[in-house]
Amino acid sequence: MKENKKSNSAGISRIQQMFNETFGIGPAASLSAIIFMGLVIIIALFWFFHSAPPRTIIFSSGDDGTSFQRNAEKYAKILARNGVKLKILKSEGSLENLERLENPSFKVDVGFVQTGVTKGQNISKLVSLGSISYEPLHIFYRSEKPLDLLSQFEGKRLAIGEEGTGTHVLALELLALNGIKPGGSTTLLAMDDEKAQAALLAGEIDAAFMMSDSASSKTVHVLLVKPGIRLFDFSQADAYIRRITYLHKTVLPMGSIDFGKNIPDHDIRLVSPTVELIARVDLHPALSDLLLEAATEVHSGAGLTHSRGEFPAAIQHEYQISPDAARFYKSGKSFFYRYMPFWLASLLNRTLVAFVPMLLVLIPGMRTIPAIYRWQMRLRIFRRYRALMVLEKDMMAEGANREELSQRLDNIEKAVNKMKIPASFAEQFYGLRGNIENVREDLTNVRLQKTK
Repeated sequence: MKENKKSNSAGISRIQQMFNETFGIGPAASLSAIIFMGLVIIIALFWFFHSAPPRTIIFSSGDDGTSFQRNAEKYAKILARNGVKLKILKSEGSLENLERLENPSFKVDVGFVQTGVTKGQNISKLVSLGSISYEPLHIFYRSEKPLDLLSQFEGKRLAIGEEGTGTHVLALELLALNGIKPGGSTTLLAMDDEKAQAALLAGEIDAAFMMSDSASSKTVHVLLVKPGIRLFDFSQADAYIRRITYLHKTVLPMGSIDFGKNIPDHDIRLVSPTVELIARVDLHPALSDLLLEAATEVHSGAGLTHSRGEFPAAIQHEYQISPDAARFYKSGKSFFYRYMPFWLASLLNRTLVAFVPMLLVLIPGMRTIPAIYRWQMRLRIFRRYRALMVLEKDMMAEGANREELSQRLDNIEKAVNKMKIPASFAEQFYGLRGNIENVREDLTNVRLQKTK
């Protein structure tokens, strides 16, 4: 143990000596320079490791069979190519995803969230990476003739989706605009989509509201082709999208489900919120780029209700667009990540972020410490020169007390001899001592002349 301490002390002494010889500074200044350099390096190393992107992203998606779940699984495969694992958490849909994201104690990074579900939620710590798709609202109903207005569902039995889903939130808002509210003559049932499908087919309910964050594609397809079941055509779609600003008008084209059977047999107007990729504000920029790259690969193709290249898009609704996402939409991935493998780009990017600022701080700092030290040393030497000059001036004055002057000179010499001077100041130091001897000789000569 003692040998280790001695070895460490010797190592520090050697480093101090190196600084003394290199910069021409004393032990105290050398120690200050070593401490400063050590702190800067430690901070740079800490930042280098701290700024590394996590290797796992926790993603809140949707229930089995939903578009949210399927898309999350596609993201996972794409991110795995870059060595990043996407851990998928199932949920009841948009509202639960949002609640997870805004709860700081819940471990989740990103999730799919339908626009329009933010009421009463704290979204100040959340950002949008962009809109990834439309999410049309499908209202399937039983009727001998088509219905044109939502108000025509008054007094009927309606399945409006489970609580915690975007379907439930939007259904209540649309029905309220038509005077249909909970507690009235209309029966509003919080029912999941599988039960709603079975109940509608069995004639137990009159209509079912469904969206892709909660309904499986199989459920929607079965109801679209089922005889006796109609899909509601929003004849007032233009008015709805002006009243509810986060909605968009989309069209399900004639024959798009089955060309041979011409299903549907006419264009059907729908209202659609968008699905946004929502993240916490502290999401690492590199992971933001990876997620948006995956979103581009998954969502940029044409769909039933949108054109090729329409998504993903930086459409701002309730959430602020992430600065990293805005940069991605404007110029793509950052330079290193564009041309290099993810791990190498991350390494180089962190090296630049951590060590370039370190050098920008370290180089001026290592120049400043010796400069300050040399200035202090010159000041100490100049102070003795000043005292010597005053003494010499007093020595030439009439009636000067030679004994008192001699004592002052001795005090100056003692003070100079006690000074700790590095080798770089040897010339100034010995020059000062030589000047003290010269003044002493002058004082002696003046005394001898007075004696004569």
